Amino acid sequence: MAKDGPETRRQILRAALKRFANAGYAATSVQDIVDDAKVSKPALYYHFKDKAGLFQALVHEAHDERYRILREAAARGGDLRAQLENILAALFDYFGQHRELMRISFATMFAAPGEVPANLSYADKCERNFEFVHSLIKRARKKGELDKRFDSEELTFGFYGLANFHLVANLVSPDFEPDKLTAKRIVELFLAGAAPKRRGKK
Repeated sequence: MAKDGPETRRQILRAALKRFANAGYAATSVQDIVDDAKVSKPALYYHFKDKAGLFQALVHEAHDERYRILREAAARGGDLRAQLENILAALFDYFGQHRELMRISFATMFAAPGEVPANLSYADKCERNFEFVHSLIKRARKKGELDKRFDSEELTFGFYGLANFHLVANLVSPDFEPDKLTAKRIVELFLAGAAPKRRGKK
């Protein structure tokens, strides 16, 4: 296998992912990664500057995959309700299949100094992903699908809060497996609220 081939790069990334997810960044060495990947150190350094570069690549992959899912799910069309349901169902499915990668992306936000590389960059990708959902909310609000007592940013944070709680629960609890029905219920709660609804006169 050529050391400069895409398969070698993927092999290194997968080995690094397992090590980082299970042992942590600080406790993982480059030697651990090359041993697991069954490649040489020169092969690793051909693709990545150092261990920090490897971790950064995985964090970027996590956020880029989330962005891809957001865009593809929303592109299936329909009103805001359908778009948000599609987005959540697709994210639940992806998170369930890529727990280690998603755990790393969430853990970076709360890591203590030394637990992740210094100068780790991901805020721009988080903002990009948020703004994509924000754009859907703004469009729906303009069309009258949402309560205009709340501005678009408040509404987006409201949906993000519900979504991220369930996504994190999916990562930390193997028994919690949200599905399409969960997605529908979350979107219903977001759109309709929890207060009792007044019944019209018969």
